[in-house]
Amino acid sequence: MRNTKVLMAAVAGATMLALAACSQGGTTGAAAPTTGASNQGTVGTAKAKAPAPFDTSGVKVAIVQNSGQGDYFQQYLNGTKKQAQAMGVDLDVYDAKGDNATQAQQLEQAIASGVKGIVVRHGFADTLCPGVNEAIQKKIPIVIYDVEIQKCAPDAVQTQQSDADMAGLVLKQMASDIGSGAEVGYVNVAGIAPLDRRDVVWQKAVKDNGWKQLFKTGTYTDSSATDTAPMVVAALQANPGVKAIYAPYDELSKGTLSALQQLGIKNVKVYGADISNADIELMTAAGSPWAATGATDPNAIGAAVLRTLFLDMAGQLKGKNVQFPPILITQDMLKSKNIKNMDDLRAAEPSLNIADVSGADWIPSVTF
Repeated sequence: MRNTKVLMAAVAGATMLALAACSQGGTTGAAAPTTGASNQGTVGTAKAKAPAPFDTSGVKVAIVQNSGQGDYFQQYLNGTKKQAQAMGVDLDVYDAKGDNATQAQQLEQAIASGVKGIVVRHGFADTLCPGVNEAIQKKIPIVIYDVEIQKCAPDAVQTQQSDADMAGLVLKQMASDIGSGAEVGYVNVAGIAPLDRRDVVWQKAVKDNGWKQLFKTGTYTDSSATDTAPMVVAALQANPGVKAIYAPYDELSKGTLSALQQLGIKNVKVYGADISNADIELMTAAGSPWAATGATDPNAIGAAVLRTLFLDMAGQLKGKNVQFPPILITQDMLKSKNIKNMDDLRAAEPSLNIADVSGADWIPSVTF
């Protein structure tokens, strides 16, 4: 029997965690590392002397991010901080918290501050391209994460999760679970690079499996889960035949779970993206409809993107595009292996450790 009270409590707890995480951002300057066993990381040993500019102390870099709601963003930043500490560089943190104009201004501030390299995380190409191109013109290495910026800034280094693979893994599982010809729902937002890339795979999956998409809804705000839930409620009320819902961002997945709970719907499966301690709790809660997710370890991604910047700063980066491979995580797998948190998941799935991606013998990589 579905234990609705347990699942509702889990969603509420995850939402509170997300709101707390969101409220902690937005400051400029180095911030204290996130605590907790899952986030500590293990620092490797450099086996060679670092090249310039890392052969002297006091190298300063910046991350200019546009974070949303959820502990994914906190984990990513934690990985960035840990890798900066391991390398012995000073890290300035700028967070626009969903305001694109503010992010563009913060990028200008970072450029003017004299940093030797910049990571830009999330945001929109239209508002970021002037600043990105300015940094390139001023010979400041700049690495972009999850912003489609190649058209307007082709000389920028692009990094991203392999979103096509992430969506493909989950949608293959969804097809196996629900079969062909099913009525389905879709919770996603256009205009956000990783979600747009996942959308391409979704459209193909709908066609290939003969699914009938009854609705598309969702929103991206600093409270995406809370703001999406009533939209999904309305969509489900208007389309009672839905068998499964694809929501390819964990905050959208949480909003979808909340909507199903509010309506007392027990027979709709949810397929999502991303993973965190809160997500694991939600997926393994009694009666949870969240069947599968595609994910990387955001701590490891944050560290790997910063290592990519280090290589670019040292003139050792090969190519302009670095992708990080995801894995499929199912509810059945989490339960069968008694996985309760990210530490358990990393132990069960060593491929989440990408310490060798963008590595070099002079970089002390952080392993999570």
